[in-house]
Amino acid sequence: MKNLLTALILLFAMAAGAQTQITGKVTDRKGVSVPGANVYIKGTYDGTSSDAEGNFLFSTNEKGKQVLTIQSIGFKVVENEIDCSGQPVVMNTSLSESINLLTAVTITAGAMEASDKSKAVVLKPLDIVTTSGAMGDITAAFLTLPGTSTVGNDGRLFVRGGDASETAIFIDGLQVGNAFGSTVSNVPTRTRFSPNLFKGSFFSTGGYSAEFGQALSSALSLNTIDLPLRSQGDLSIMSVGGGYTQTLAGKNNALTASANYFNLAPYQGLVKQKFDWEKSPSGWDTEVSLRQKWGKAGFIKAYVHTEGGGMTIWQKVAGQDGRGQRVELSNRYSYGNLSFRQVGKNDWFFSGGIAFSHNRDAISLDTTPVRQVTQLVHSKFVATKDFSPQFSLKNGLEWYVKSYSEALIIDNKKRDITDNQFNHFIEATYYFSNRLIAVAGLRSGYSTAANLYWLTPRVSVAYKLNRGQFSIAAGRFRQLPDEKLRVLQNDLKNTEATHYILNYFLANYNRTFRAESFYKIYHNLLTYKGEIGNPQGIALHDLTLSGSGYARGADFFYRDKTTLKGTDFWVTYSFVDSKRKFATYETKVQPSFAPKHNGSVVVKRFVSTLKSQLGSSWSWNSGYPFNNPNLPGEMQGKTKMYSDLSVSWSYLPRPNIILHAACSNILGTSNVFGYKYASQPDETGTFASLPVGQGAKRFAFIGLFITLSKDKNANQLNNL
Repeated sequence: MKNLLTALILLFAMAAGAQTQITGKVTDRKGVSVPGANVYIKGTYDGTSSDAEGNFLFSTNEKGKQVLTIQSIGFKVVENEIDCSGQPVVMNTSLSESINLLTAVTITAGAMEASDKSKAVVLKPLDIVTTSGAMGDITAAFLTLPGTSTVGNDGRLFVRGGDASETAIFIDGLQVGNAFGSTVSNVPTRTRFSPNLFKGSFFSTGGYSAEFGQALSSALSLNTIDLPLRSQGDLSIMSVGGGYTQTLAGKNNALTASANYFNLAPYQGLVKQKFDWEKSPSGWDTEVSLRQKWGKAGFIKAYVHTEGGGMTIWQKVAGQDGRGQRVELSNRYSYGNLSFRQVGKNDWFFSGGIAFSHNRDAISLDTTPVRQVTQLVHSKFVATKDFSPQFSLKNGLEWYVKSYSEALIIDNKKRDITDNQFNHFIEATYYFSNRLIAVAGLRSGYSTAANLYWLTPRVSVAYKLNRGQFSIAAGRFRQLPDEKLRVLQNDLKNTEATHYILNYFLANYNRTFRAESFYKIYHNLLTYKGEIGNPQGIALHDLTLSGSGYARGADFFYRDKTTLKGTDFWVTYSFVDSKRKFATYETKVQPSFAPKHNGSVVVKRFVSTLKSQLGSSWSWNSGYPFNNPNLPGEMQGKTKMYSDLSVSWSYLPRPNIILHAACSNILGTSNVFGYKYASQPDETGTFASLPVGQGAKRFAFIGLFITLSKDKNANQLNNL
């Protein structure tokens, strides 16, 4: 018995002696201890966790070559080979930070996203179209964001001292030609496309990606919905018209078709108008959208939109009696695109497509008919490779065909221009850590009409603080003059702008704060002599790229869903100091479309007891500069302040039925956007003038929206 006990003790002693003791310390790249790291022999249960000092110690009975694994949240996993021979093993390990795109810093300089997924978002897609005063117009809702200016007699997007032509609009990455409806001078327009097409948007007020070009000030990228949630029909009965949309949604595909009609004549017959309409604006549109999953990781979309409309208006001429000039406009417009995206092998991602825009305006100025046709073809292919979690590279090729023609029908005179533009862009993104990111891009282009080659560099950097983050962005941007001017001189070269942006962004506990300063320098702006007041009078001469200027200032945005229970509100203020020598001006002047101070307040509240969403928005600016020929100098005048308080009420008697009412400028403020002056002085030597104002003090809207589907809770709230 004694001998057996001795043998067992010796056996245990031998077994204990066969264990390998493993010790070490886990630190980060800066040598700081990493506590709580899991350290274990791969494929076994042998292991431990590092202590508060990053040290660890454990033993294993495994033999021979083994893999020691060290992993900790926020760091890359490290595996080291060790030899378990019974001898102590010391393994000190330095961990590298891993990139987590859900928490890593993002570029926010010059960028405002509307999305349900992005963490840097300032608005949800639903916010864009439920904003009071926007009346369901996408760009009108964007006018409540920082960096924009409301120009009430135009309706398009004016960003940081730039005119509307300096903003390019894209759908699924493909540029849209004539994105705003055709209109006549001083009658505001709106976007052609329905807001319920889109799941999100990216609105850049400067310093934007090398993927976008031919826009001096801004890029608005709209992304369409992939697959709708359900099949449904949407019926709209409105005070200005009506429409119907039918969606058929499958597991891997969807088809949406819609038709709409509007006519302002009944409304304008009831509500007194300041404009002298002979035929009120009316129009129709139809669109078809097809979406199809492609294989395991691809998606393809096709979209076609066509519309027609027109109006006839008499416009008074300053210094003359009578109704003035009769302007008749008839418009036909078509847009279609085919886009795809595909996730490839080895971390490749491909996207692209082709889009076509065709716009035809038939205009009669008194008895003079004019026809204008604008066409745009944009094709694009983009390949992105993720070389590692830190580094990705995007490469893209584009081909644009832009054409424009205008004709005086009676005189049988016509002129036109066609330009082929080729672009390549490359953009690299590198995460130094979860706190620091840098993006650098280069865009090149060539125009056959201008016989011109150009390069434009872009760069942006963002650093994440414990609270919020800073971003900077800079870049050069080039844009050829509008085709309506290039048709006069086909070889006009690029206008140019340089952007510098500093941004601070903080989003926490349903509160968002964004502050941004900017400095934009214009070079080679187009100047000319003559008047460009109407299509037949484009009698310009001495076109040169001798203009220049700047726009500088700061924007502030604050959104809060927490402080006032059940209430969501945001406040925006923008300051723009802009002067430029351009068009017919001989000196640097403040443009009429760039008021110095701009602000807005938007408030939304859902009242459950009333089954209603109540909303209000207030837009304000400090007044529009205008040129008064009765005074020396240029752009010496300024209108009184602009102000518009709008309200809306959406009542849901049933989840699938919405009764929506809205009214703009409810206080009836008489806003003036500038003055038209007579071309010649009267007998007293004074140039007579007429104010450029609103078509009516207010615009009221009532609509009934009914959704028909198996899901009785589905509705059209996002269409309001």
